[in-house]
Amino acid sequence: MEKIDIAVIGGGPAGAAAAIRAARLGAKVVLFEKGAHGRDKVCGDGLTPRAVGALNELDIDMADAHRIRGLRMIAGSTTRELDWPTTDRFPNHGAVWPRRRLDAALIDAAAAAGADIRFETEAFPILERTAQGVDRVIGVEARPASDERTVTGPSEKFEAGLTVVAAGPPGKVARMLGANRVEGETFGLAIRTYAETPRHGDEHLEAMLSLKDENGTAVPGYGWMFPAGDGTVNIGVGALSTMKGFKKLNLNTMIDSYRRVVEPEWDLGPNLERPRAWRLPMSAQKRFGPGWVAIGDAAGLVNPMNGEGIDYGLESGMLAADLFVEDPATAPARYDELVGERFDAFLRTGRRFSFLIGHPWILKTGLKFSVSTESIANITLAVMGNLVDNTTPGAAGKVMWLADKGLGIADPILRKTRATA
Repeated sequence: MEKIDIAVIGGGPAGAAAAIRAARLGAKVVLFEKGAHGRDKVCGDGLTPRAVGALNELDIDMADAHRIRGLRMIAGSTTRELDWPTTDRFPNHGAVWPRRRLDAALIDAAAAAGADIRFETEAFPILERTAQGVDRVIGVEARPASDERTVTGPSEKFEAGLTVVAAGPPGKVARMLGANRVEGETFGLAIRTYAETPRHGDEHLEAMLSLKDENGTAVPGYGWMFPAGDGTVNIGVGALSTMKGFKKLNLNTMIDSYRRVVEPEWDLGPNLERPRAWRLPMSAQKRFGPGWVAIGDAAGLVNPMNGEGIDYGLESGMLAADLFVEDPATAPARYDELVGERFDAFLRTGRRFSFLIGHPWILKTGLKFSVSTESIANITLAVMGNLVDNTTPGAAGKVMWLADKGLGIADPILRKTRATA
C-alpha cells in the first residue's frame, strides 16, 4: 500500500478544510470525493460569521460570496432585524455562497496546498484487529465511483497515519466504524430551491420561525430566504424530528406553502430547479477511534436550533489536522476531547430544546418569547448564528449555561412525553 499521512473521505467544507490545513503543515494528504469537481451539494448556502471567520483563517478568497450584515427573524406578527454583533472572536458579517462555488473554492485551495485530490472516487476504511481485540483503521481502500454512485473498477489501497471521515450524514463508512446517529436523538430534514428576485442584494438573511405545515400545525423549524446577490434567493424550509406527525410531513407541500407566503414580499419568479431535500444529522455514537476521526456532519456537529454545520465542519477539520501534525499517536483522543469541550454542551442543549419545542403549545409560546424584546432577540441571534460555545461570554453564554442545566433536569420527562410518542 502507498503510505500517506492523512486520508480524507469526503470533499465538502469539513474534508477540504482538513486537507488544506494538513497539506500546508507539510503532511502528505489524499482526499477522496465521490462527486466531480464543481459538484453541487444541496444546502441553504448561508454562512454565519463563525463560518466566515474560519474561511478567513484558511485564507479563502470570498470575493465571489454575497456579504450579509445580519438576520431578520419573523415570529407571528413580530419582525426583528438585527446586525451580527461585533466581537473579538468572529467578524461582524456572514455571507451567502452557493455550495457549488464554496466547495470548489475550498477543494481548489486544498489542491493548491499540495493535497492529492481524487474526484469521482469512493473510499472506505481498512480495519485491522489489534492484539487487544480492537479494530484500528490503518488506511483506506478506494475505487472509481460511477455517476450512479456504484463502485466500479480496480481498487487502490493507502496506508494512512490518520483517516478523516468527512462523508456527511451517516452511511456505509459510519456503519463500518460504529459512528451512526444515536437512535432516538433529534435529526432534521430540510428542502430548498432557488428563485429569481429583485431583492437578491438584501444584506440580511430572513428566517420565519413561526413555520406551519399544510394543516396549519406549528412546525419546530423555520423557513428561510437567503439572498445570493446573483439575481437569486435560496428559499427553503427545515423541520426537526421531535414534532408529532414528523414521519408524515410532506416537505414539498411545506416549501410550496411557505413560498406562497413570502412570494409577494420578495416578488419571486418561478422555481429555477426542482426542490431538493436532505437530512441533517445531529448526533453520532462515536466520532473517533484508533486511527480515525469523524468531522463536521459525520460527527453530528450540526446546531439543532438552526440546522447549520458548515462552520463546525471547517473548525473540526482544521482541529483534526493540527492535532495530527502535533502528535499523530494522541490525535484521535485529543480531537474528541477538544471538540467535546468546545461544542458538546451547546449541541446537547439544542437537542434537549428540540424535544421541548416538539410540543406545539410550548413552541408557540417560545417563539413569541424569542423575539419579544431586542435583548432577548440578540440572544436568539447569537444562537441562530452559531456564536455560542464553551467560551462565549455575556448574556448568551449565561443563558445557554442555565438552559443546559435546566433542560438536563427536564430531559427524561421531555423524552418520555415527546410529541412523537
